Amino acid sequence: MSLPFETSRALERVTGIRHGFFGRRGGVSTGEFASLNVSVSAGDRLNHVAENRAQISGVLGFSADQLVTMKQVHSVTVMEVTRQPKPDDIPEADAIVTRVHGLALGILTADCTPILFADPEARVIGAAHAGWKGATGGIAEATVEAMIDLGARRDRIIAAIGPTISGPNYEVGPEFAANVLRDHRDAANRITTPNGGREHFDLPGFVFDQLMASGIALVDDLGICTYAEPKKYFSHRYATHKGIITGRQLSVIGLGGL
Repeated sequence: MSLPFETSRALERVTGIRHGFFGRRGGVSTGEFASLNVSVSAGDRLNHVAENRAQISGVLGFSADQLVTMKQVHSVTVMEVTRQPKPDDIPEADAIVTRVHGLALGILTADCTPILFADPEARVIGAAHAGWKGATGGIAEATVEAMIDLGARRDRIIAAIGPTISGPNYEVGPEFAANVLRDHRDAANRITTPNGGREHFDLPGFVFDQLMASGIALVDDLGICTYAEPKKYFSHRYATHKGIITGRQLSVIGLGGL
């Protein structure tokens, strides 16, 4: 089985850890969900979603029951996991951390920023979903702190930013921009206004700045825009502009695997 996915060069150098930023290519979903949709709430057939998740897990050397996801709610809540949650008891959180070998942590996105983390020595990993609410609320730093609680060290943590909507394609308007600058005065470099247009927000750039400010060792931004490549990635904003529905893609990091 072969599915296309992107990797971070920084995380590739960490032995014993498998990771991947998957898009929409591959899998078994059809129609507007074609073809690697992993969301159970977007309207896709559940058996297709289960097969897609199983394929992703398998490519990285994990079984489907080793993949841990959560109900993402645009919060700054970080959850430590030691096993996969029961299907009828999926917790609400937007980041997960673990030091348990054999678990793979998954983040669903369709424009929001997926962040994968690892401390190579402590063998602690994390994954975070950073929409604008989570990013400006501090989800990146909260994930770093949760990893430290498990034995990671700030100056050893590596983070990778996966496919996400870019600043040129993320129009937000003046009120949004003013609110961001009110709470983050140092974020002016991440707000731009095209000639004659409305304000835009560089979400991955903001996340990058927050990660660097947290004092971790390295941040690797893959620099991939979901909106700009709709054939490769699900994009909520692109789908909204086109009047269609969209699925979600998965970013995964796990201890163990192949």
